[in-house]
Amino acid sequence: MASRIRWPRRNDPNSIRARQEALALDGSVVDHDLTPYAKATEALTGVAPVPVAVVGPLDVELGEYELEEPDGTVVERARASDSVYVPLANTEGGLSISLARGARAASESGGFRTYVIRDRITRASAFLFASAADSTAFATWIETQLSEMRSWLEGQPVAGLSKHARLREIETHVVGPVCHVMYAYSTGDAVGMNMITRNSYALNQVFVAEHAPIKPERAYLEGNMGGDKKISHRYFESGGHGKTVIAECTLTEEAIRRVLHTSIDELIDLTFVGTHGAVASGMQSVAFTPATAIAAIFIATGQDVGMVGTSSMAHGTARRVDGGLNVAIRLASLEVATIGGGTTLPYARSWLDLMGCQGTGKVYRLAQIVAAATLSLEISASAAMATAGSENFYKAHFERGGLR
Repeated sequence: MASRIRWPRRNDPNSIRARQEALALDGSVVDHDLTPYAKATEALTGVAPVPVAVVGPLDVELGEYELEEPDGTVVERARASDSVYVPLANTEGGLSISLARGARAASESGGFRTYVIRDRITRASAFLFASAADSTAFATWIETQLSEMRSWLEGQPVAGLSKHARLREIETHVVGPVCHVMYAYSTGDAVGMNMITRNSYALNQVFVAEHAPIKPERAYLEGNMGGDKKISHRYFESGGHGKTVIAECTLTEEAIRRVLHTSIDELIDLTFVGTHGAVASGMQSVAFTPATAIAAIFIATGQDVGMVGTSSMAHGTARRVDGGLNVAIRLASLEVATIGGGTTLPYARSWLDLMGCQGTGKVYRLAQIVAAATLSLEISASAAMATAGSENFYKAHFERGGLR
């Protein structure tokens, strides 16, 4: 059992060095200027460098979006085509070359098209009462308070509230003496969990305390219906915890044969098998490997990696159409940001800038690029699995899977 170390608490250079020496750390994990990371985490002691591949270009037709007030409806204002190179921080042999292959097949078929259809982030508070009668009456009341709560938050009655977190909807779910209250916000170019936490706490502790006709015995900031960093059917089906994004392309028969080394019929058969396999297992996705691409982009661009669980809930489709095979993927709750948090770190800004996604006004562009990259990997991995005996999938893992 290791002896207890008197641990320096600060992230000044002397404290960082004291921690490194106490743990006998040296070499590549500490041979870096850690000053840019001092505000990123507590007990900063070193770094974990991850190799970054860059693949592309992804040819994609992107929508330009904004939120229409006061309800925060996503509205498309224009569309434009672009070619984008995508950074992938990963140590998985075969990931980069596979994603690049899917992107090439899509490019030779006319490229991707992407769409943002919803933008929300939720904090699901909970209020505990003595009876179901009280929780039901409270639910009836609070569902009428949306306009009043919006005005109250915009009036900044409590120090520290965020003006960037805009309250859009209130929904309740009563279970016995508990009233769950889903506050749904939009938060601009940030994921916004800190913003909505501050605002929801103020609503619970001040607005509800002052205005509710029935006072709860307890108020919980999060009652575990919010969807943050977890998979759930609620947010798989309806979105509401991040950007809901769709990417699609129509693969030509020639590209499927020449680039992917399979056929439309083989891909359709795999879709049939894989969809029913997902249903039979209770899987909260109908897709092949969405988390792989999403995690790699998240790490490179300073996203919260804990949000990969929610963000990678995916629903893929494949259907024969005139001209080839239409393939699409829906990411219901993609939690991405282009400002705040880890996106402020130097490496993250560089990789975001590579994609034209650094700073304000770029979050919808980033969400669409992530969706297109995810579909690229789905296309290639599915094609490898669709071949007879899944031979191509086996060979990729055998040849590029590292040590044997």
